[in-house]
Amino acid sequence: MKWYKNLWNKDKDGARQELRSFVRYAIIITAFFVAFLFVKKDSLLRWIQAGFTIGRQHRQMEYYQKEIKALDKQIGILSNDRDTLETLAREQYNFAEEGDDVYIF
Repeated sequence: MKWYKNLWNKDKDGARQELRSFVRYAIIITAFFVAFLFVKKDSLLRWIQAGFTIGRQHRQMEYYQKEIKALDKQIGILSNDRDTLETLAREQYNFAEEGDDVYIF
């Protein structure tokens, strides 16, 4: 602890004034860097984490846009073609007309 107190006392600099000044500035800059990197609300780590979150959300948006396009295409097909609508109803929802025998495996 004595070394630390002597570092800040400018009267003891003597011939090593430049080195001791450099060490003082290095300590202060390092403290600010550590505070910026870890402690502050808008720290560098939070920026990196936000970048990963944004990337993940962009990928989700692209996935859902592709799904929406596929569903719109399917809606268009089902709206215009009665046979396709009937096939979908029979296969996915087990619809049947009167007199049909239905076997579900």
